[in-house]
Amino acid sequence: MAGNRNLNTAAKAKKDKFYTQLEDIENEVHHYKDFFKGKVVLCNCDDPIESQFFVHFIMLFNHYELKKLIITSYADSPIAGKEINLFPDGKTAYKLEIDEFRDFNGDGAENWDDVEFALAQGIYKPQQLTGDEKYCAGDFRSKECIELLKEADVVVTNPPFSVFREFVALLIEYDKKFLIIGNKNALTYKEIFPLIKDDKLFVGFMPMSREIYFDVPKDYIDEGLDNGKDRSIVIHDGRYMARSQSIWFTNIEIAKFREDIPLYEKYSPEKNPRYDNYDAIEVSKTAEIPEDYYGVMGVPITFLEYYDPRQFEVLGCTYSYGDCGCHVSGTSWGAKIKGKDIYKRIFIRRRIEK
Repeated sequence: MAGNRNLNTAAKAKKDKFYTQLEDIENEVHHYKDFFKGKVVLCNCDDPIESQFFVHFIMLFNHYELKKLIITSYADSPIAGKEINLFPDGKTAYKLEIDEFRDFNGDGAENWDDVEFALAQGIYKPQQLTGDEKYCAGDFRSKECIELLKEADVVVTNPPFSVFREFVALLIEYDKKFLIIGNKNALTYKEIFPLIKDDKLFVGFMPMSREIYFDVPKDYIDEGLDNGKDRSIVIHDGRYMARSQSIWFTNIEIAKFREDIPLYEKYSPEKNPRYDNYDAIEVSKTAEIPEDYYGVMGVPITFLEYYDPRQFEVLGCTYSYGDCGCHVSGTSWGAKIKGKDIYKRIFIRRRIEK
C-alpha cells in the first residue's frame, strides 16, 4: 500500500515496531487489577497471539474478571504468523474478540495450550480487517477499529511512537480510559502537557528513571549495528534489544495518585535561586521541595512520578516541543539561572494556602 494508507513511512515504521516485554507489562498492569473488573479491554496496536499484551490479558482473563478482550493486528506487522499462522500469507490484519477463557482442552489446567485449542477448534474466531479508503487494515484510525474503540472501556497497548499524539487525541475524543507506553519526552508535548496540567493524564507506577527494553525486528537491529550510530541497540538479557526512555501514561485514577509527597526541607535563597526568565524558584530534586514555600517552583519532570493533584497545582513547563500556551512566563524554552541553562522543568505551586 502507498501514501496515507500506510501507518507511517518506511523509515518511521521501522522505529515504531518496538515490542513490549511481558515482564514490563506484568509489572505495571497488575496495579490496576480492581479497575479491570467487568471491563472490555482493547489492545489496538498489537499482533494477536504474538503480542505480549495478548499473552498477559488472556492468561489473566479470569483473574482480572474481564468482560471481553479485543486485540487487533495491522497489515504490515513483521511478526504476524510467527507463533500461530492463522492466515496463509501471515500478513493479514485481523481482530480477535474473546469473552471467556477456560480449560478448553480438558487437561485440568488453564494455559497457552487452551489458546491453541480454542483457535484450532474455532472457539476463538479471528476475523480479517479490511481497512478503508484512508487507512490500512488494522490501523487504529480506520473506521472498523474506531468501532472497536467505541465498544471498549479501556485501551492498553504500546502505540507507534511517531503517532503518539494522534493516538492519545483519539482516546480523549472518545472519552476512553487508557494505560499506554510512550516516550518520556512526550510529557512536554504541546498536545500532552495540557492533559497533565488539567489532571487528565498521569504517569504510571514504573519509575521514570528505569529504561524499557523492547524486542525489535532483526533488520532494525542490523541497521543500528551496521551504522554504529544507533545507541538504542544494546545487549540485554543476552540478546540485542532496543533501549528506550519510555514510561507508562494513564488516566485511570488509583491510590498512587492520591498520596501526598512528604515535605521536610526549608526554603533557602541560596539553595533555591530564582530563574532569570521565569518568576519561580529552582528545586533540583522532588525530595527537596520546601515545606514552607507557597510560590511557584520549578521541579524536574520526575516530579510527575509522585504528583498528587490534591497537594500541588501544575502550572506550566519548559521545553514544550511547541507552545502549549500554559507557561508561567517568558519563553517556552529553557529556564536559566545566572545565564546557565537548566534542564526541563515543571512549574508547580502548593494548593494548600499558608
